[in-house]
Amino acid sequence: MFELLGAGLVNLMQVKYLLPLAFGTLAGIVGGALPGVTITMTIIVVLPFTFGLDPLQGLAAMTGVYVGGSAGGLVTAVLLGLPGTPSAIATTFDGHPMAKKGEPGRAIWLGVWASFFGGLLGGVFLITATGPLARIALQFGPWEFFSLFILALSMVAGLTESSLVKGLIAGALGCVVTILGSDPVMGQERLALGVPFIKGGIDFLPVLIGVFAFAQIMTELERGAGAASAAAVSRAANLAVRQATVIWEVLQRPLQLLWCSFIGVLIGVLPAIGGSAASMMAYDQAKKFSRHPERFGTGTPEGIVASECSNNANVGGSLVTIMAFGIPGDAVTAVMLGALTIHGIQSGPLFILQNPQLAYGIFAAYLVAHPLMVAIMWAGSRWMLRVTTVPKAVLFPVVLVLCVIGAYALNNTMANVYVLLTFGVVGYAMVKFGFPLAPFILGVILGDQIEINLIRAIMTDPDPWLFLTRPISGALIALSVGSVALALWQHRRQQKRLAASGEDADF
Repeated sequence: MFELLGAGLVNLMQVKYLLPLAFGTLAGIVGGALPGVTITMTIIVVLPFTFGLDPLQGLAAMTGVYVGGSAGGLVTAVLLGLPGTPSAIATTFDGHPMAKKGEPGRAIWLGVWASFFGGLLGGVFLITATGPLARIALQFGPWEFFSLFILALSMVAGLTESSLVKGLIAGALGCVVTILGSDPVMGQERLALGVPFIKGGIDFLPVLIGVFAFAQIMTELERGAGAASAAAVSRAANLAVRQATVIWEVLQRPLQLLWCSFIGVLIGVLPAIGGSAASMMAYDQAKKFSRHPERFGTGTPEGIVASECSNNANVGGSLVTIMAFGIPGDAVTAVMLGALTIHGIQSGPLFILQNPQLAYGIFAAYLVAHPLMVAIMWAGSRWMLRVTTVPKAVLFPVVLVLCVIGAYALNNTMANVYVLLTFGVVGYAMVKFGFPLAPFILGVILGDQIEINLIRAIMTDPDPWLFLTRPISGALIALSVGSVALALWQHRRQQKRLAASGEDADF
């Protein structure tokens, strides 16, 4: 393992790999620092530029976007109180108060170094756990894969902030999208509706781009495209700090660093939950275990360290899921999964065995991206404020054009552009009516795999009880039921609390 990792690091030091990684990290930091753009939108914009590269070059660029974006979100969270990415929401709780106290540089660099160390701890898990988990996955038959994908859908539907019913409906609608086209076994046409480009099925990348990018742009435009206020910018004009002092502030909390990074990794492994849940949970844990919980929310370093180390460790956990099981941990890894497919590479249990150089190249890119992120943040600290004030009226049209170009470049056909626009409207409508997007996208990604593995299992043995009697499959089905039951219980408890608080207010 260490020999392969060493070879991957040496290989990555070549200019042809290091340059895409540096470009991707820079793009991620910039995209993460722009409120409303998000890492997902940034990686979608970068995707078309990777089509002409070899697999490792393209995936190195995307890994850089992921790492850079996870750290870049803290810039506006600290300076303006506006999280650049959802995973930086918890950073605003203490980062912005610290900046308002006159220490914006300290707040930003606490977040940067916490992201650095948390990301490296996530990298240790990524390198050591992916292989063993993949070997476990090799024991999976179609019954186990079917149950695993059902678990992924049930978990993400149950953990949505809106109603459980809407989460399940969104996941089911995503699965319906995969039915469009032809039967995977008999090749018979299904739900083509007489539209020629639907007959061959729909690529999930245009759907992904349309649902996330278009819906996000329209939502942000509705909120208003004003730049940050001059007062907020002038407040954070000086970002200079003593780096050794800030690093020591992070490292003198080793237990918090390890625990919050572990939370980030754990949440990352669970499909489609995301860095926002990881950072919020880590922040909550840090507050519960703190000797001075009353200081949280007033500008304490503990809150910044907890949030930022967990959301970068979350990246390592998400990459484990895609490389060991072939399941995207979130929307960003869904795009990476699409990039692998474009290059004819199958992710999943055999990925490391069949593509060891590429796998350890990705590990190396993940590790190298973190010092690159620190270097870019240090070099670009003078221009951070200018990045945060780019007018959205200028930014969003450029992003939308790049999304259309990216969709067209997949197969050089207008069909993908029509799919992008259609599902852009669908995604926007889902947001307006309160339906979560994550279950829908996961349904689009996993729907065909659920169907294929169900068919394979039935063709191998028509006994349906095997889904329950096979130990691993039965355990996964039980976890799926437990996930939905827990979500129902939490939802009802929340409704009772809201009802009780309403009665108290009336009284």
